[in-house]
Amino acid sequence: MGVRRQIERVFKGPEEFDLTSGSIGKPLFYLSLPIVITNLFQTAYNLADTFWLGQYNTDALAAISFAFPMVFLLISLGMGVSVAGSVLVAQFTGAGEEREAEYAASQTITFAVIISVVLGGVGYFFVSDFLSLMGASADVLPLATSYMEVISLGLLFMFGFAVFISLMRGYGDTITPMVVMFGSVVLNIVLDPFLIFGWTVVENAPVVGTIAFPELGIQGAAIATVFSRALALVVGLAIMFGGRRGVQIHLRDMAPDIDYLRRLVRIGGPASVEGSGRAISMNLLLFIVAFFPDAVVAAYGVGTRVFSVVFLPAIAISRGVETMTGQNMGAGQPDRAAAAATLASKVLFVVLALTGLLVFAFPEPIISAFVGADQANADQVVSVGAEFLRYVALTFGFIGVTQAFVGSFRGAGKTLTAAVISVVILGFVRFPIAWFASGPLDETGIWVAFAVSNVLGGVLAYAWYKRGTWRDADLTEDRVDAEEVAATDD
Repeated sequence: MGVRRQIERVFKGPEEFDLTSGSIGKPLFYLSLPIVITNLFQTAYNLADTFWLGQYNTDALAAISFAFPMVFLLISLGMGVSVAGSVLVAQFTGAGEEREAEYAASQTITFAVIISVVLGGVGYFFVSDFLSLMGASADVLPLATSYMEVISLGLLFMFGFAVFISLMRGYGDTITPMVVMFGSVVLNIVLDPFLIFGWTVVENAPVVGTIAFPELGIQGAAIATVFSRALALVVGLAIMFGGRRGVQIHLRDMAPDIDYLRRLVRIGGPASVEGSGRAISMNLLLFIVAFFPDAVVAAYGVGTRVFSVVFLPAIAISRGVETMTGQNMGAGQPDRAAAAATLASKVLFVVLALTGLLVFAFPEPIISAFVGADQANADQVVSVGAEFLRYVALTFGFIGVTQAFVGSFRGAGKTLTAAVISVVILGFVRFPIAWFASGPLDETGIWVAFAVSNVLGGVLAYAWYKRGTWRDADLTEDRVDAEEVAATDD
């Protein structure tokens, strides 16, 4: 209880502020701060794996570089359901339609389970072929395959927990997911070294002791991640069924409703396209990176994980803007939604630009933190990774602008607009530049592609948002028959 009181002194839940009235900055801050920390915990999963596997060997580090984009692709294919659920819960909450929000959340859980099981099965059976197509070397392929087989089997738990976070955020509760994520990350970090390196308990020296944890290498990192997420999902479901915090779900509302699936697809389909386009872009870039030595592949993997930490504020505030936009559109206040997006874009540009200057000045220590000094090619990995960071760091501010406005598009239900921006920047700018520039410039051409696409993404998102087409969102299309749903309660 003492820890809970301390948390409540620092963070404020939705019961303590109104997203649809009063100031803009204060509720956006209290909404986004827990998301920043939650995303930091989320990233800690990947960073813990990267750190320990970097100490294990270079091949394992290169393998995780191939595996991560595939994990992102599988989750992105199904992420539309979670985005649609979050948007609907936010809009119905803003409109004061609590029963509608509960029904939307319950249906979201149902279809999330179905989709994750299907995608996990597909991923498990085709993982080796996919990684081979991406150019994984003979040394790296079996390691990446063993990691992805475990992740695919546990995709239900990983995706299910992501849906829990989205639904709670749509309601305006970002504190509960943060606390649950913290416990899950701690468990994952504790398990990682034991399962990767193994642990033997010597009972009577010099007699060989009992093996408490076998040495599983990269597969051990996957098992630790899936197990931790599974426990987090169980806790998340208990919270939502209990209804004591955030949106409540009901078993009676979870029978698949095909009509509601159409609504989820209409809103979430473009979000899946956006996420999948981003994931495919990562995999296509990895296809280009695979032409280079394993040290470059490893540097690329470490560099992208560093980005995942740097961009935590952008992603968090983007999600906060998404929720504020959703609730204010539901309450019929588009001007307030626009003010939130504009404020967020300015703050993110300044914060990430300053962060980029810091990263530009000290890239080597950042990269070396994730590379074991005694590993083969360690110096080369640090050198290449530092070059990657220097080329991209000064464009960080533009990513903040992109994320702020894209979050507002999603919150207004204009997920197709967000998808188009993502596909254009990644598919028609970043990948072509990387493909053609990597010939004369080697791996430097890939780093240039990142920098150019980041700048153009910010410019495009700002220009599109100023057109104002997001204001015509219509919540009434997504309503269910309230009287019919209420009848099921009796």
